[in-house]
Amino acid sequence: MNIIVCIKQVPDSTQVKVDPKTGTLIRAGVPSILNPYDHYALEKALDIKAKTGAKVTVLSMGPAQANAVLRLALALGADEGVLLADRALAGSDTWATSYALAMAIRKIGQYDLILCGQMAIDGDTAQTGPGIAHHLGIPQITFCESIDANGNQVVVKKLIDGGHQILEADLPVLVTMTMPHDYAPKYPSFMAAHKAQDKVTLTWSAADIAADPHKIGLEGSPTRVDRIFPPPARPKGEMFTGSAVELADKFVEILKKESVIK
Repeated sequence: MNIIVCIKQVPDSTQVKVDPKTGTLIRAGVPSILNPYDHYALEKALDIKAKTGAKVTVLSMGPAQANAVLRLALALGADEGVLLADRALAGSDTWATSYALAMAIRKIGQYDLILCGQMAIDGDTAQTGPGIAHHLGIPQITFCESIDANGNQVVVKKLIDGGHQILEADLPVLVTMTMPHDYAPKYPSFMAAHKAQDKVTLTWSAADIAADPHKIGLEGSPTRVDRIFPPPARPKGEMFTGSAVELADKFVEILKKESVIK
């Protein structure tokens, strides 16, 4: 079985700032991490690899510094890494990004299962995975908490309103993974990271994947972002101490002051 996992390097969400003049994210000097949803998807791929001997290839799109998340994935157990790095891809929205990733997947060649994180924490659109499936013309199952390979099929636990669905799908298929509430990402040991330095990584341009220049970057992006701005700062909460009776009286006093009760 050949598994491709699409991963993304994202800014640490707790330290993202917005340029007040341009309305764009300030990425310079901001620590970057492997998108947590993609991290979880990678771990699920590696679980399947441990059971079936599958080959796991990680694919990312971004600047040269995104090699860091490829190296992390290789240290965790992935077999090969591919980075799409080209100025022509800059400014791609989710549609153009999914097109470029689909073209890269076609160049990679044989695949049975494609795993993506549910969404990237710097965008929260959950559109790229489904977009890849559309461009490739393969089935997709989204918002899955677990996945298992069963011969020529996968069995997934899909999150839905009020519960879950257990679904089966024939290969090839694309699945997007969502994290359980208690998920804690795994990280490689020093020795695993050292050994991973010998694993293969490739860097491809838009030309290498035969991408149509009119379908990538800003030109190929139908979405136009008017502006990005942070939410207004919330005032700090006020802390009170005292006995249960004193705190209850204080709570009632505040509710009356705010006209919640009379």
